[in-house]
Amino acid sequence: MLAHCVAALRCFSMRRGVPAPVGSWAMRSVQSTIALVVMGFVVACGGATPPPAEPDPAEAEAAAPADKSGGEAAEDGGGKDGKREDGAAAEASKQIPTTCEQKDNMCLPPAAFVKRLCSGYYPDVALTLFAKGSPFTRGYLTRDTEAWNASGGSSSNDKLLFDEEVLILYRRVADTGGMVVSGAGGGYDVLRWDGTCASLMTEEVRLHVPPKPKFAPIPWKSLDQKTREAFQADEKVGPLIAERRKECKGATMGAVSAKCEKVDKQMGAALIEYVRSGGALPAPGALP
Repeated sequence: MLAHCVAALRCFSMRRGVPAPVGSWAMRSVQSTIALVVMGFVVACGGATPPPAEPDPAEAEAAAPADKSGGEAAEDGGGKDGKREDGAAAEASKQIPTTCEQKDNMCLPPAAFVKRLCSGYYPDVALTLFAKGSPFTRGYLTRDTEAWNASGGSSSNDKLLFDEEVLILYRRVADTGGMVVSGAGGGYDVLRWDGTCASLMTEEVRLHVPPKPKFAPIPWKSLDQKTREAFQADEKVGPLIAERRKECKGATMGAVSAKCEKVDKQMGAALIEYVRSGGALPAPGALP
């Protein structure tokens, strides 16, 4: 810019016939103009709006824990609700089921309950499951069958008999890898009246009720005291229990009299009839 101004002044002087010296008043005028322009830029920069101030790190740290604590509180609240729901579900699963899972047109107890039931021995629970009004599907043996429990729990030494009534607990499906295999029809886990579980082949069970179903004997000595008291209080069952105690003198196996064997069978049939007809039973003490 200075060069252009000097050139212009020289051109003006030459037209007038007088060259303009560099140190003349014209140069001083140009230098003054340049100074004013520079001062104008400085003033303009100094008067510009300053950039927004950065937040104070201390204030940011103070706000951050509050947000974090709020988030953690929300998460903790959700966690507590989740634990409460899980606890309620776990507690409900420990109760004796009254509703069933439908599978292949059969009413079955929940699988988790069945697993615990067949891993132990719960004769009082068996009576509740077989009681009148229980929704679970009954099955009946098509032949005499050896008792074994695929779940690994207790099993009876007594064979399952033709026409014996059982409670169907679980439907086992044969895994053939997609191949059609003759005779691979799966099977069932069932509950007997004596409280033991048994594993059967599909062809060993039918759902049709026979004219005179049979029953595994109820293990009197293994029942809870409250359950035995409920039986003894019945006007029909109570006398048979007293007579059995008198004739058998506490023994039901080995060298017993014919009278003992007879009254023992009568008492067993009376116990089953009491349960099937809706006789009152206390809540079992031990649960799966």
